[in-house]
Amino acid sequence: MSGRQQLERILEIDRQIRAGKYPNARSLAVELEVSERTVYQDRQFLLDRLRAPLAYDRRRGGWYYTDPTWALPAVLMTEGELLAFFLSVEVARRYLGTAFEAPLRAAVAKITAGLKEKVTVSLEELRTCYTFATSPVVAVKEELLLDLDRAIRERRRVKMHYYTASRDVQQTRVVEPYHLYNLRGDWYLIAFDHLRQAVRTFHAGRVAWWEVLPDHFERDSGFSVETWMAQAFQMERGEEPVEVVIRFDAYQARYIRERRWHATQEVEELPDGGLILRFRTGGLAEVKRWVMSYGPHAEVLAPESLRDEVATEAGAVVALYGGTSSGR
Repeated sequence: MSGRQQLERILEIDRQIRAGKYPNARSLAVELEVSERTVYQDRQFLLDRLRAPLAYDRRRGGWYYTDPTWALPAVLMTEGELLAFFLSVEVARRYLGTAFEAPLRAAVAKITAGLKEKVTVSLEELRTCYTFATSPVVAVKEELLLDLDRAIRERRRVKMHYYTASRDVQQTRVVEPYHLYNLRGDWYLIAFDHLRQAVRTFHAGRVAWWEVLPDHFERDSGFSVETWMAQAFQMERGEEPVEVVIRFDAYQARYIRERRWHATQEVEELPDGGLILRFRTGGLAEVKRWVMSYGPHAEVLAPESLRDEVATEAGAVVALYGGTSSGR
């Protein structure tokens, strides 16, 4: 599956360069969970095989394109092969030994066919030599992903029956799909929602039925996925972004500093081994859930409203466990 993994890394490197993030081998190695040597090999592949106009900016400490108009070469796929790509490395492992194994093999073969050297891909070896564990994800119909991809490319509106979990409401919505985003195995659709007259994020697993409509739409030329996601936390965007400040103790800090949690983050190291994490987002509800998962090892310093919400929630937990359980 090495060719498949490299393709996904190349796409991420290209995305970060176009977003003006000036990635380098060290930052990419942490984000992609590979060695710096692997990232340098990907860089060489971009230069030698894809003829990318890649250069290093010493002042910014990362890579950029000397020709911003350069684009990655296209890879032609059938619908079955596109389905295999959607499954990705994390999702495709569930389908080894099933009917989806054939299109997965075809997708890997087509992707690796563009490489000059031969690449051998053995799914049987993957099955016998490796075990992958995944976090629970909401099931998504593969046909939905294919239809959404077509609607995005052809700029067609989509009518769908959607369940909003936060309000426990089911509604029929008409949307103009902009982008598909995968977070830890879950698929999200970023689209202009006619009901709200604004861009919204929809969990693909909460779409009960859908229809790609024949009418086209004009995509907002000012919309940027990078800008949209930079104001979100995980997949929740919320209202106007505010500065979030969280202090982690020395125990938790050793794990927090390993990852990049947000595009705008800044880390301040503390003398006691802890750290303070700062970033800007409007997705405060998701930040609250994230912070509380660390228990006493994380403290919200700002904004005050978020600190109060966490304190209230923590008090409710104490009351729950401090009282007498109805089941005991």
